[in-house]
Amino acid sequence: MIKIGDHIVLPDFPLLLAPMEDVSDPPFRRLCKMHGADMMYSEFISSEGLIRDAIKSRMKLDIFDYERPVGIQIFGGDEEAMALSSKIVSTVNPDLIDINFGCPVKKVVCKGAGAGVLKDVDLMIRLTKAVIDSTHLPVTVKTRLGWDDNSINIDEVAERLQDIGVAALSIHARTRAQMYKGHSDWSHIARVKNNPRITMPIFGNGDIDSPEKALQYKNEYGIDGIMIGRAAIGYPWIFDEIKHYFKTGEHLAKPTVIDRVEAVRNHLTWAMDWKGERLGIVETRPHYTNYFKGIHSFKTHKQKLVTLDRPEELFAALDEIEEAYAGYEVV
Repeated sequence: MIKIGDHIVLPDFPLLLAPMEDVSDPPFRRLCKMHGADMMYSEFISSEGLIRDAIKSRMKLDIFDYERPVGIQIFGGDEEAMALSSKIVSTVNPDLIDINFGCPVKKVVCKGAGAGVLKDVDLMIRLTKAVIDSTHLPVTVKTRLGWDDNSINIDEVAERLQDIGVAALSIHARTRAQMYKGHSDWSHIARVKNNPRITMPIFGNGDIDSPEKALQYKNEYGIDGIMIGRAAIGYPWIFDEIKHYFKTGEHLAKPTVIDRVEAVRNHLTWAMDWKGERLGIVETRPHYTNYFKGIHSFKTHKQKLVTLDRPEELFAALDEIEEAYAGYEVV
């Protein structure tokens, strides 16, 4: 069993859903929970946005009991703002607060937040301590190996974060300079995990896109669990598939087109319930490509899904897809 703080108990080798902007909202998290995710996180939330009472930032605080354990992730580069946002987050009672020191996107890094903090470990420690001192909840961190290949500092970062009370660390096995490209190097994560000083759980992240790779990395790098991001987009079944493979060494059958249509129906319905009809429809559109990836001759159906504006039309289009692909075997 993996423990985070005093109250979060996860199964051996848990599978975590990564926090992803414009992806990890309540409708998508609900699907991932249904399909085996052991712990999940909100989209990352700007500490400055929370303090300004920005509507989009406040909406990201919505969590539901069926999601638990669930963490809310915040980011920022100012100690006072991080402390205040920690207090705000604590009022909605997530199971933990996670700090993003890994986002490589320029608009975040330019504000001295996300992966930008990797260039100043002292600042990272001060920001983290400000959050820890302002909440009763466990605080975890997600970060990267370092700024670039010449400044990999994850060993120092891990020790210093643990020393001030961080309860778990998730490491994306790339530098900020790599963004999401090139090879992820998990050997650095293994070195952190094997450091005798490190007692907090260490979760690995980066390039896990199949049950085989999940098992290989579990065995090779000795981490406490895996965090899955991009591979889950439009494919929440990956969590169940990995768990099944761990237990049996065999693959679950791929989700059928009917399974995928059901997932899309749920995603769309829950998105409209949570965001309102118009926003729910518009913000579900980018997901269709991933849900139906690899389905032969799907272009016409996709065009309908991304242009129709009324719920009844969208659900009728999904019924058409079910009929058109009855008996279709997904490879």
